[in-house]
Amino acid sequence: MSARGTGEGPVSSATAVRAAAIDCGTNSLRLLVADVDPAAGTLADVDRRMEIVRLGQGVDATGRLAPAALTRTLRALRSYAVVVTAAGASAVRMVATSATRDAANAADFVSGVRAVLGVDPEVLSGDEEALLSFTGATTELAGGEAAAPYLVADIGGGSTEFVLGDEAAVSGAVSVDIGCVRMTERRLHGNPPTPAEVAAARADIGAALDAVAAKIAVTDARTLVGLAGSVTTVAALALGLDAYDADRIHHARIGAGQVREQTARLLAQSHAERARLGVMHPGRVDVIAGGALVLEAIMTRFGFSEVLASEHDILDGIAWSVARARSGDRA
Repeated sequence: MSARGTGEGPVSSATAVRAAAIDCGTNSLRLLVADVDPAAGTLADVDRRMEIVRLGQGVDATGRLAPAALTRTLRALRSYAVVVTAAGASAVRMVATSATRDAANAADFVSGVRAVLGVDPEVLSGDEEALLSFTGATTELAGGEAAAPYLVADIGGGSTEFVLGDEAAVSGAVSVDIGCVRMTERRLHGNPPTPAEVAAARADIGAALDAVAAKIAVTDARTLVGLAGSVTTVAALALGLDAYDADRIHHARIGAGQVREQTARLLAQSHAERARLGVMHPGRVDVIAGGALVLEAIMTRFGFSEVLASEHDILDGIAWSVARARSGDRA
């Protein structure tokens, strides 16, 4: 498990809320406890954690959540519940994404979460997931150097969400099934993947991006904002970091040539070679090449010369939603 945060006491601002946000994706389970002040437009981390649980392992092939995957996820969630209680969070929201949309036995997951956390997970639609990701990634960009409209691309384990918009409104959103886990399980079986496997993955990704282009006006975007572990890991490699450094990665601008270089590097490496990279989380070793392929294809297909990597994503969007709802309750 990776974790960072201040662990400070509850905020004193009358308009601030100590919110707990939990995001359960196909590959990872993440927690953010933050002091969020909608009136001031600020979000300050108290505790931020991530654990690779691979809830969606095998879902693409079987249509069901594996018992071992459920066990791993609920065990990690129990540790998060302890953190939330100790931090004194006044409101909690948990969302679940692609794996639990696809699974026939999603009810087992829901009942397990309820028993551990005391609330039901909200199984998001692709559009809902995309809107929260956009909020988390762009709220702090308003008035800065990154030009709007933004195309936010959140590369998850099972799916990738795209949202187009600016500070005033979202103009389009779509979710497609080209996540790093799904691409790896479906196409990238070799160690390293064979050229034929890579070509098949590129074809799947290309077809999905054609669908994206048909639904939202991606050519209107002036800034590509990339979210989640595939993007930030590629960014860390492009920056030449010896170890993962979220502060250096956040809002780093990574050129298209750098993304192509790192994607080719990852596709050519064996599992053991990727595992030796200092920035690589152990849970991403086997799926990072698939995620890098998705990022490279997005930039090539839509003509972006660089990607703005963001450490703030759907998790931050969930925290903003909790705080705004609480602020409305008090009003």
